[in-house]
Amino acid sequence: MPEGSRARDRHGQLALAGVMVLQSVAVVFFMADAAADLLTEPLGSHSIVETLVTLALVAGVLLTGWQLRQTLERIRAQERTIETARGDLSRVIADQFAAWKLTPAERDVGLLALKGLDPAEIAEIRGAVPSTVRAQLTRIYSKAGVTGRAQFAAWFVEDLLDNGVADR
Repeated sequence: MPEGSRARDRHGQLALAGVMVLQSVAVVFFMADAAADLLTEPLGSHSIVETLVTLALVAGVLLTGWQLRQTLERIRAQERTIETARGDLSRVIADQFAAWKLTPAERDVGLLALKGLDPAEIAEIRGAVPSTVRAQLTRIYSKAGVTGRAQFAAWFVEDLLDNGVADR
């Protein structure tokens, strides 16, 4: 889950919890007040209104708690789906690199390219010169039957989507 989305969900959870706490405090206050009024004037309009308001607040607290629980369950399910997709993507990449018979160096370079690094960054990480990395990328693209980085990355996304991970 993207970090911004996770932060929004977290803020939503905190907001719901805060509303629930305020509602709970109001419920306690109104319950005490309604109980005192019911003892002094059992069928008075003021007592009846306060009792109804208290019941509405109790319903609000219960609904807020239910909504908070639903939100937390949805977030957990989304995180599980993301982890599954990550694992599937790693498996797809490893299997396809093996099918293309990439050398260990080409596998490393290919994985770094999939992560979005350019040849100069890959060369720096691997302690190689950029021209060597560019040559390795050319061989990788040739073995993969693609013309460049965008097609190379798209190949894996398409394969992952075709295998149904997006449908989970």
